[in-house]
Amino acid sequence: MTSDARLSTIPQGDKRIIRGWVLYDWANSVYQLTIASAVFPVYYNQVTRTGSDFTVEFFGLRIINTVLYSWAIAAAYLLIAAVSPLLSSIADYTGRRKAFMKVFTWIGALSCGALFFFDRTTIELGVIAFALGTLGYGGSIVFYNSFLPIIAAPEDQDRVSARGYAMGYFGSVLLLVVNLVVIMNPLWFGISDPLLPAKIYFLTVCLWWLGFSQITFARLPKYTFGHRRKDRGVLFGGYRELQTVWRQIRTQPRLKLFLAGFFFITMGLLTVMFMAATYGEKQLGLKAEILIATILVIQLIGMAGAWLFARLSGKLGNIRAFILSIVIWVLICIGAYFIKDAAGFILIAVCVGLVMGGSQSLARSTYSKMLPATRDHTSFFSFYDVMEKLATVGGTFSFGVIEALTGSMRHSVLAIIVFFAVGLAFMLALLKKEHESAMIG
Repeated sequence: MTSDARLSTIPQGDKRIIRGWVLYDWANSVYQLTIASAVFPVYYNQVTRTGSDFTVEFFGLRIINTVLYSWAIAAAYLLIAAVSPLLSSIADYTGRRKAFMKVFTWIGALSCGALFFFDRTTIELGVIAFALGTLGYGGSIVFYNSFLPIIAAPEDQDRVSARGYAMGYFGSVLLLVVNLVVIMNPLWFGISDPLLPAKIYFLTVCLWWLGFSQITFARLPKYTFGHRRKDRGVLFGGYRELQTVWRQIRTQPRLKLFLAGFFFITMGLLTVMFMAATYGEKQLGLKAEILIATILVIQLIGMAGAWLFARLSGKLGNIRAFILSIVIWVLICIGAYFIKDAAGFILIAVCVGLVMGGSQSLARSTYSKMLPATRDHTSFFSFYDVMEKLATVGGTFSFGVIEALTGSMRHSVLAIIVFFAVGLAFMLALLKKEHESAMIG
């Protein structure tokens, strides 16, 4: 951990810098809503389907379209998890956090722009561009988050982080609503090609992400030499740091139980978030307008859900409120297995919106409260971030494998139920241990 003297080289609490940092959430959240959740999954299914044939040829290999989609996500997140400790270590040593953040931003944004050229004749281009967009988003977030403890004092970090989240939410919804007008009413704009409105949207995501991120890059410090880690090697220091954290976690029974549960819960949660739209379009045959509008509703309800579970955690405690959210997730997935129409999908989506933001925020805050008071919390959260990405890999890859073996996405939903159930078992064991500790105390 860096000393206070070394932190003083970059002033904390500078309003101009903080506003610039917050604007990056406004800039990049359009990827998460548009490419990962709402528009691209539906567009991808439409482009890669020929009648009732859902297989595509990817570099000569015949594969089910949604299996390829889920594996592209898994590959991107596996690469991020593998290289982020290395790049973070180099960024710490050289002070060039912003340079790495810029590189990933350009990779992500330009890849979204390249999706304009994705159609039935360019499957390989579309899948690679999607994977690179995911890589750019996930990679930039690693360095974006690492700026928070540098530019904001500890007592301000929750507030600044919340501002970023809110800006990202409003920015992404604003761009979605504007483009939704074009997607749902193309003839108003003289567009006869049914694929063109989505392609235009992908270009606007590229321009939005690149354009607004320039404000962030203009305001964030170019170098962060005051935060260099001279106590570890430049290349493998990040991996050694994760290893050190793991050794510390092994001596903390409560943390071990929590992280084991968190891993399985995240496998289920993020797989639902990535695959929901493709499931609705392919398995249920829902129209694009219904799916996109439903994702928008999830975003709106998600804000209320996060507030609701924050209130519940105050009354029940973090762990009990988190367990309640997991139980709801299990019921959601059971319902998703049986639904057959738009009404059922919308009902499930409303429930997802209620628990999505709440369960994610509860996971992070619960973990934060369980950390040893005298340890390097930055290292612990780096470990948390890598676990989250590996869980995304495991969940999306498993989803694709099961569909490939069974030929149905519905069976893949059963795996998600298992993920949540295993995570729930770990959390119940943690609650029992907490109760036993309270009785002893």
